[in-house]
Amino acid sequence: MKSLSFISDSPTDTENLGRELGALLPKGSFVALHGELGSGKTCFTRGLVSAVAPQSLHLVASPTFAIMNTYPGIRPVYHFDFYRLSGENEIFELGFEEYLQGDGICIAEWSERLGNLLPRDHLSITFKHADQDSREIFFTALGSEAEELLARLAKLEKIVKISLT
Repeated sequence: MKSLSFISDSPTDTENLGRELGALLPKGSFVALHGELGSGKTCFTRGLVSAVAPQSLHLVASPTFAIMNTYPGIRPVYHFDFYRLSGENEIFELGFEEYLQGDGICIAEWSERLGNLLPRDHLSITFKHADQDSREIFFTALGSEAEELLARLAKLEKIVKISLT
């Protein structure tokens, strides 16, 4: 399975979807987030952190001005926001690649700015406004580990899927 899509009718739905994914993520995972401002990326991250590093849930906020927030936990979560950066050279200078080698989980907003720094095996998630409160959330697996993860997510009965390919 290479792609999966969901409809979220509320921020709570989006958080719950993040929580379900977070519970499945192994250490060293990379999640690339895409979507307009206000489309649900940070809300999704809050749910993911609630599963992986619940003691840090109160810290979750968009790191637009900080560029990266760390959420300590059994598996730390490194939450990047590359909105203000111009491209991979600027990101490389920050030492981004060091975080890919550890025991944590990386989740990056505006990950398209990573260019060649984007890990080959990762899960790409795109958020689109369906209407005022609803979002379409598209998951694409790039690499065998991400495909395996997506297949496990698709098996969950608690979440509503709109398509599998």
